[in-house]
Amino acid sequence: MKGSRISLTIQHSIYSRRLDFRYLAIEGALGVGKSSLADRLGARLDATVVLDEAENPFLGDYYAGRTGAAFQSQLFFTLGRHRQQVALRQTDLFAQLTICDYLFERDKIYAYLNLDDNELFIYQRLYELLAQDVPTPDLVIYLQSPTDVLRRRLRDRARANPDLPVLDDEYIGELNEAYNHFFFHYNATPLLVVETSRFDLSWGDEAVDDLVKQLHSMGRGTRYYVPRTR
Repeated sequence: MKGSRISLTIQHSIYSRRLDFRYLAIEGALGVGKSSLADRLGARLDATVVLDEAENPFLGDYYAGRTGAAFQSQLFFTLGRHRQQVALRQTDLFAQLTICDYLFERDKIYAYLNLDDNELFIYQRLYELLAQDVPTPDLVIYLQSPTDVLRRRLRDRARANPDLPVLDDEYIGELNEAYNHFFFHYNATPLLVVETSRFDLSWGDEAVDDLVKQLHSMGRGTRYYVPRTR
């Protein structure tokens, strides 16, 4: 019993210790559990959680294949995220840990997949102007999943919520490949790559505890991490 109390005391000191990182961004392809992890980590670490704004009036037309809707949807998302990031920059990011469920730079992944050459030219010019206002995270967590697992999760999510669009398998593959390519070359901040294929994305207490340990021991560069499963 005494040993158990000592273990709990040590565990509490690990999780309550201040992180060296004050601004964390969580990334990954659609359906990989970014928002769930942001909420769970935010609750555990007493952090401010910033979630991507999912509402976009142009998404319906984009999924319907209307000409120009991809560009309109892309700009709407980019401008909305820029507004959120500027608001973050105007606050004291060091006053409290902040966790965001997206990385502003990831906008370029979708732009290169969805826009034609003329649209991409305009988008790049705008992106370069907006990116100057955006604070850089201290650490990025990339939730990685094989394409077949990602497709299954997205199908399950669409069945559970009929209002969600059913994405084409080929597009899901291209998106996941683009994400992996982006983060393979990513070196702007420390990067924790979390392999989630054999993992319950509900992020139970034990999984969050283990992830927090990883965060406390992170240094520079990239670390690859497979969560413990039972």
